[in-house]
Amino acid sequence: MADATLRRELHAPVRWQYAALPWRRAADGRLEVLLITSRETRRWVIPKGWPIAGLAPHQSAAQEAMEEGGVRGKCGAQPLGSYAYEKRLKSDRIRHVEVEVFPLRVDKERRNWREKRQRAKEWFPPEAAADLVDEPGLRDLILRWAAAETARRG
Repeated sequence: MADATLRRELHAPVRWQYAALPWRRAADGRLEVLLITSRETRRWVIPKGWPIAGLAPHQSAAQEAMEEGGVRGKCGAQPLGSYAYEKRLKSDRIRHVEVEVFPLRVDKERRNWREKRQRAKEWFPPEAAADLVDEPGLRDLILRWAAAETARRG
């Protein structure tokens, strides 16, 4: 890559995505987190996407959760935090992306949804979910959220 191109990419504005951390309580009261697979690499991730015109960030996150994971529920308007990752674009360029994550307490799970044939999904205890995701920032965010949610419930 030419030096000028590398300098432009390093100084490119940060792009933002919005994600949902879908969660529920199992019948025995334990926390569970829903992970889905990415379409291309099949890595475990949480539902996320680019901002959707006309929707607030947490509403965009909730929409992504429905499209990618087939889940609905109450999505908090306050983010849990954010994490960063490097996204490979269709042009084969790499873009630094910051992902703001919103909690989504799942109350409905559909049998059929938009991306069902493109992704797998599974519920995990938070510690297992944290071990399965690749991004260290997302791993830390899941563990911090689980500790706070456990403490909040008492």
